[in-house]
Amino acid sequence: MIKVPRSSGRSRRLVASSGAVAAAAAVVAMSPAAGHAAVAERHPHLGCPNGYVALTFDDGPTAATLPTLLDRLRAAGARATFFNQGNNAEARPDLVRAEQRAGMWIGNHTNTHPHLPQLGEPDAFKEILGTQLTLRRITGRWPTLFRPPYGEVSDQVRADEARLRVLEVLWTVDSRDWAGAGTDEIVAAARTLQPGGIILMHDWAQASVDAVPRIVSDLRDRGLCPGKIAFTPKKVPFGDTYFHATAVAP
Repeated sequence: MIKVPRSSGRSRRLVASSGAVAAAAAVVAMSPAAGHAAVAERHPHLGCPNGYVALTFDDGPTAATLPTLLDRLRAAGARATFFNQGNNAEARPDLVRAEQRAGMWIGNHTNTHPHLPQLGEPDAFKEILGTQLTLRRITGRWPTLFRPPYGEVSDQVRADEARLRVLEVLWTVDSRDWAGAGTDEIVAAARTLQPGGIILMHDWAQASVDAVPRIVSDLRDRGLCPGKIAFTPKKVPFGDTYFHATAVAP
């Protein structure tokens, strides 16, 4: 049976078969807010008087860069959120487990990185559900965070998120490593992070890997620390839409 966790600790069940998608659709839709018990609060502690930001890395796990990235995060005393693709996780489960052992948070970035609003149903739902199942099989945990590829959302995508009890996580700062930004540019982008902010990076981008020590050092100079991602009732602007995620204390 496929169990979709709920914040109460109880689960809805989806039947795993050739009709898994149709069975999954039977899960009653709910608002993302109701699926997350942790409402973001500010919890400053020693060394983080101004709050928290979230470092996020998409598209992995990437064999060529992830080990070094994890080493640099550990050396900096920082944790990050990795939005993994299902196909990459399936091919390199040992790297997903390495993220988990290092204390990182693991989220869903679909199976093949499609344009979900253009994909249609049930294919879009299968992209998300399949990666949920892959990551749960590897880590033993149902992912609670989801980042739609390209930050593209629609009413249907958000309905799929609600059915699977995942929090949509977009970003407040784009490092533009995907466009070839260098390490200095990425560090400069990170300096614009405000408390609660979320920066988009990619684990395959060597410039972002190289930027990590400086990013964390700069954050601490500003009284900020890398934190985890949680639901917030506030509307966080994103282009012509918004999302409900923020960074909080680990």
